This record gives sequence, C-alpha cells and structure tokens, in this order.
Amino acid sequence: MIQQLVRFSIRYRGLIFLLAIILTVLGWFSFQSLPIDALPDITNNQVQINTTVEGLTPEEVERYVTVPVENVMGGLAGLMQTRSLSRFGLSQITLVFEDDVEVYRARQMVSERLLEAAAELPEGLQPKLGPITTGLGEVYFYTLRSSAPSAGADRLAQLMELRSLQDWHVEPRLLTVPGVAEVSTIGGFEKQFHIQPNVRQMARYGLHFSDIIEAMERTNRNVGGGYIQQTGEQFLVQATGLLHTEEDIRRVPVRSLESLKTIRIGDVAQVRLATGLRTGAALVDGREEVLAMVLMRMGENSRTVAHAVHKKIQEIRKSLPEGATLTTLYDRSDLVDATLRTVEHNLLMGAGLVVVILLLLLGNLRAAVITAVTIPLTLLIT
Repeated sequence: MIQQLVRFSIRYRGLIFLLAIILTVLGWFSFQSLPIDALPDITNNQVQINTTVEGLTPEEVERYVTVPVENVMGGLAGLMQTRSLSRFGLSQITLVFEDDVEVYRARQMVSERLLEAAAELPEGLQPKLGPITTGLGEVYFYTLRSSAPSAGADRLAQLMELRSLQDWHVEPRLLTVPGVAEVSTIGGFEKQFHIQPNVRQMARYGLHFSDIIEAMERTNRNVGGGYIQQTGEQFLVQATGLLHTEEDIRRVPVRSLESLKTIRIGDVAQVRLATGLRTGAALVDGREEVLAMVLMRMGENSRTVAHAVHKKIQEIRKSLPEGATLTTLYDRSDLVDATLRTVEHNLLMGAGLVVVILLLLLGNLRAAVITAVTIPLTLLIT
C-alpha cells in the first residue's frame, strides 16, 4: 500500500504538487475563520434569569421572586441543574442544560415559562434573560474619563455626564459590532430628576402621592393630532409634552381647586437634579471613572470580535465631546496575538531544528527541507 502510494506520488508529482497547493490555500482560509482563543472556555450550557428588585431585602427577594421563578422552571427538557442568588436589588437564577440542547432553544423554553411566572411575581417586576455569553466572554475593557477631573459637586456632575455619554452614545454604537452580546457598565452616576414631596403642603391641598404620580404619567408624553390639508400639502399636528428640565416638571399641573387656582408640582414638592441609588463604583488608578466591559456572544471568535470592537472604539473617539477621553484597558486580541506569536515561534524553531538534524544525519538538504515542510502542511490540512 505504501509502495503504491509512493509510486503514484512520484509518477504524478505535478498532480500531487497541485493538490498540496490547493490544500494549503484551503487550510489557510480555514485558519482565518477558526475560533482561536488563548483561554479555553469550559463554561457549561446555561441560561441566566436576572430580575431587578428595588427596595426589598435579600430574604424578601428570595421569597417573592427567586423561589416562584425557580418553581416554574422545573421540568424543562434537558435541564440538569438550577442555582440561584438573592441579594439586595437583584435576583439571579442560573439554569444549566445538557450540552446537546441548543442554547437558543433553551432560551425559548425559559421565555415561555417566564410568561407563566409573571402572574406570581409582585407588580412591576420584569425578569429578563441574561446575555448570550459565557464566563470568558469579556473581550474588551475601556474607561471613560475626564481630561480635567474636578472635585466635590463638580466631580459628581462630571461622573453623571460621563455615564450619560456611555449609556446614550458609546454603548449603542458598540452593540452594532458583529459578535457583541452586551456592554456592561460600572461606575458613574445615573442622571435622574427627583421629586421630593412636601407632606405638609400636600395635606393642605388634600393631595396624595398617587396624585403626583398620575400627574407625571399623564403629562410626560407627546401626542399626535393627525394632519391638516392645505393647498396640496399636509401639515402634521403634534403636541409636545415630554419633560426636559426641572422647570418643566415644576409646572406640571396636579389639581385645579374650586377657586380656579391650579396646584402644580412645584407648589407641593421640591424638584432637583440628582443621582440614582447604586451598589458599587469603578476605580481606575485610584480615581473613580466609568468602566465598561464588552461581552462576546457565545461561540464567536474572540480575536475577530476584539479587533472589530477596537476599530469601532477608534471611530467613537473621534466623536467624543471635548474633555472626554476613552482609554482601552484590556483587549483580548493582544493576548491571543501574543499566544499565536509563541506558537509561530515554536513551529519555526521546530522546523529549523528538524532541517538541521536531518541535514546532519542524511547529508541531503532537499530531503531535510521536504521533511520539514510536512510540519506546517499537516497543520494546514488539519
């Protein structure tokens, strides 16, 4: 068998040489799309359910959210294990499925069961599925910082602006990168308008907290009024009611008295720009900044995704407002490229040693080179 193979290869060496070139080209193109990572991802097949719960202690979160959702998830096809975490403000349930269960099918089954669980949860809670990523999906870290950090109240305002810049300008653009599952942000302060009612003033006019809530929901919206036809043209009619500033909120009417006086929110409450409650912060070089992590979708090529994210970051930097800087802290592609360089060095060194030793043993340079070529050729065929 081996003699016939050798005889055929010698007789039709042109064909063998052509096949070797074709296999090399195909192998190279396959290598370009091969998912390569410096770290093996051994994360099991899992789906996470996250529920944001405001104001409840961990015990209450466990009783009213985690346990009901866990009970509903029982009996799913291919479900191997269920584990949960209940802490202040968060309920997290992890469902581990068998490896042969396709992740999108698993998420579909979980979503159907969540519709059943919604009836047993407190009003206003919305359980959400976690991103389609794994524990090693963090392929890119960056920070948004101010080029001239302030102190005191000015620093608070800076962190609010940086967080708004991240949430409304940087993150949406990164989510358009192929292979990105989510962008997780830590640090900064979420900008909010706070309405702090004056209980005495509310009692004076016979108002309740629900009156203020209803007034805000009723007023903070835009409505359409159709269109007006005039001389072949259509003029769209719109009533603009969205609130933009503190003064807009103060002018929202709550109730009209019999004396024809209109009670507004500014008459019974203090309105100011403030921040939302948070449970953590991000420090970079000892200073608080806005830190973000780009999470790769499960099964994607980490090197390709990290390169695409870095390219998008370069574009975003050009559109940042003056005074804001975006700095890369970690790029997974650097680690993968360093690992590939190590493999490349080892292969070249191994092939060189093979050539030298065969040359010393056989005394024939051609035989040594032919034998050494089989090393990269075998890898490309594989």
